[in-house]
Amino acid sequence: MASLTYDLTLAGLSVGSAAALTGIGLIVTHRATGVLNFAHGAIAMVCAYLLRQFTVEWGWPLGLASAVTLLVVAPAIGVALERFVFRPLSVLGGDPAQTLVASIGVFVLLVGGAALVWGTGARADAPTLVSADPWGQLAVAVALAVGVGAVTRWTRIGTELRAVVDDRSLAMLGGIDADRVAAAGWAFGSFTAGLTGVLLTPYVRLDPYGMPLLVMEVLAVAVVARMRSLPVAVAVALGIGVAQSQLTRLHPSGWEEPLLQAVGANLFVVALLIAALVLPGIGTRAALPRTATARIATPPGAWIVAAVLFLLPLGFAGSDLHTSVQVPALAVVLLSLVVVTGRGGQISLGQAAYAGLGALFTALLAAGRFPGLPRLPELAALAIAVILVAPLGLLTGWPAISRHGLALALATFAVGVGVSRFVFSQPYATSGLSLGRPAGFDGDRAYYLLELALLGCALVAAGALRHGRTGRALAAMRDHESGASAAGVRVPALKLTAFVAGAALAALGGGMLGMGLRAFDATAYDPVRGLLWFAAVVVLGADSVLGALAAAALLVGLDAGARGGVAAALIGVLAVLVGRFPGGPYEALRTAAARLRLRRRATLTPLGTHVRGQLRPVRQRMTTPGKPTSRPGDAAQAGGDAAARPGTARRASASPGGAVRARPRRPRPPLEPTVHSALRARRLHVTYGGFTALDGVDLDVRPGRITAVVGPNGAGKSTLFHCLAGTLRPAGGRVLLGERDITRLAAHARTRLGIARTFQQLAVFPSLTVAENVRVGAEQGRTADPGSEERALRLLGLDGPVRALPAAGLPTGTLRRVELARALAASPRVLLLDEPAAGLDSGEVAALARVLRALAADGMALLVVEHDLDLVADLAHTVHVMAAGRIVTSGPAGRVLETGSGA
Repeated sequence: MASLTYDLTLAGLSVGSAAALTGIGLIVTHRATGVLNFAHGAIAMVCAYLLRQFTVEWGWPLGLASAVTLLVVAPAIGVALERFVFRPLSVLGGDPAQTLVASIGVFVLLVGGAALVWGTGARADAPTLVSADPWGQLAVAVALAVGVGAVTRWTRIGTELRAVVDDRSLAMLGGIDADRVAAAGWAFGSFTAGLTGVLLTPYVRLDPYGMPLLVMEVLAVAVVARMRSLPVAVAVALGIGVAQSQLTRLHPSGWEEPLLQAVGANLFVVALLIAALVLPGIGTRAALPRTATARIATPPGAWIVAAVLFLLPLGFAGSDLHTSVQVPALAVVLLSLVVVTGRGGQISLGQAAYAGLGALFTALLAAGRFPGLPRLPELAALAIAVILVAPLGLLTGWPAISRHGLALALATFAVGVGVSRFVFSQPYATSGLSLGRPAGFDGDRAYYLLELALLGCALVAAGALRHGRTGRALAAMRDHESGASAAGVRVPALKLTAFVAGAALAALGGGMLGMGLRAFDATAYDPVRGLLWFAAVVVLGADSVLGALAAAALLVGLDAGARGGVAAALIGVLAVLVGRFPGGPYEALRTAAARLRLRRRATLTPLGTHVRGQLRPVRQRMTTPGKPTSRPGDAAQAGGDAAARPGTARRASASPGGAVRARPRRPRPPLEPTVHSALRARRLHVTYGGFTALDGVDLDVRPGRITAVVGPNGAGKSTLFHCLAGTLRPAGGRVLLGERDITRLAAHARTRLGIARTFQQLAVFPSLTVAENVRVGAEQGRTADPGSEERALRLLGLDGPVRALPAAGLPTGTLRRVELARALAASPRVLLLDEPAAGLDSGEVAALARVLRALAADGMALLVVEHDLDLVADLAHTVHVMAAGRIVTSGPAGRVLETGSGA
């Protein structure tokens, strides 16, 4: 017994050592570049194949082959990736979403390339670099960890490495060669990946799909170590390896046996699930690319071309049509990614799991093997399967509520791997399972017609989630999650809706694919497929339904008409170029065509030259000194003096040219101190670690008044603002709206009660037009007022041609008005403005001041946090000065600001 325990421990140490090497490589790469290298397993696989090629195929000595593979090829792969893939992304700002897509693209490219070069079959003749004795592998892992730790902690390169990760631009200003540091990190990370591959090859099958996924399963080691601690990574890897080995000793009987065997064989997957779903997520930055430009318009005639291409297979026969039936089914699966990723902006690397569950449940229901349900016809089984799988979307939707970026990517990937390992790979669920086609649709042509009908239904469903109120809310959440919440969008519920709808569509497509293949094939839904589908949808247009159709045709067509791996290689190439062509291939081709188009310079005929000469004096007379041309804001300035007369209030409106003007409205309500407060803060207390940001702050924001909060940086102004807006919950104290305690309410709930806000950093939705931005506020706000959108647009001078323009690329002054109009469209009682004058010129500031005074004159309660003391003096009725988390002075603006306390 003791001998068995010892032997199993040694075997576990061998597995754990290889996992530790993976963890070390992932951590070093992440610390050097900030990238979680999803391609780590693919690099390991390529190096293992190369070592086999050198030794088995070409007859090289093992020592020479190992040296070339590990010391030349592997580091060269890392340097090439840093130079040509990730450096351009870091120079452009290091968008975490594009970096993630590029990393997945490298994975897909290497997997597809390996399949093209070496085929998809498993190899069992790989050479052994280190003996089966686990002590040698353990020594390698520990030595690497100690060496890396020493270099990171006590050498100059380690200090430079940490500086580059913290702030690349600042590190370069400090004289650090960030490119050199990043290249070194990538070279070492690729070296550890290659070492992992050659060590694992004798013990696992060598194929393009199995090994990369096996290496990715041990991501848990790096995640538990928080992508920082090498000792923790090594200890966790060894511990899981030994525990997994020891579990093989247990042989329970009954229903527990297959479950325990699955856990014992996949303990690293269990650890990945726990690390990704339970532990605090790594990476808090945004999920998928926040759209920087408006969605690209559909090319003319594209739908006609798509319809013709999808109807064309009806003329096929034999194997061609048998292959074509996979395209509509896969298109439905990819539509689920359009909803979740393209429109909702959420990473979902586990859609293959939902597609597989749809196929599995359909097969079980049609065979009468689903517990508690009778045998059903195939179409009914497909419908019930979709209904059963849809709620399972909460498995990935629930983590998305609080997780972003890498954390969400890991959570969705972990769910996909977990379903693959614990459901699809278990014989108790899939053994002897077949899947037929619905009655009357057994032939390929008839079934293809049925698929086209179901695809049409899926297109309608996806369109409903991309347009209308729900579509605008999803786009707002994708473009700026905090801004969407401030506009009243129920972000948590909307995320769950997107994931549930995505799971339903994926299940429908998976069931269709299973019936098309007439069997449940677990390999068709493995996690590597999920990564390939995700990359394909993103690079071909994540927010484009046509992109999903094109991706499905491309993936099926290329692999059917050529050697397997062509589609993966092509998608991988497009994905690694995402940093250079963020708009996708269509936008890149359109830009290239525009640059290559011959541009002939226009020249005037003699008659045109004569007419221009006659018109020039007229233009000069129109711009003579003393009669300057008008500009935005002048009309508002001209009306300001009249509106400022005692006893009148100002109400802003828009001139035809878009300028804001003011006109007399009605007498301002008396500004008496007895007016009841609309919003109150009582004894607010907030601490960050040992620092006190708010120390018992009381504040009243009253109707008809403009209240301002000023003070130096670090005084607590922003913290107070966030407590009032609902984006930060205080440790102590209360926030009251009227007599209602709203301290624990989220931002979107406060918006629906009548509290609107703007942001210091613009929070607009660039993929939506100006009018759609404002409509989001009107639809999600306190009252359902159909006219509030138009009133807000007129009030801020946005009801002209600018209303139809995408918000992306508009000037800062216009975007400030868009954001304010969106807030006002919600019909708020209280308006919170965070640095509303940031980025505005003097004319725009004056126009803004008149609008705010008009709103206060109409009875709205306004709170302004602002550094521009001139604006505060011009606007505020009451000024509060903050310092060290407390309000130190309060009173009328003239008295408080004259003392200089606000400076």
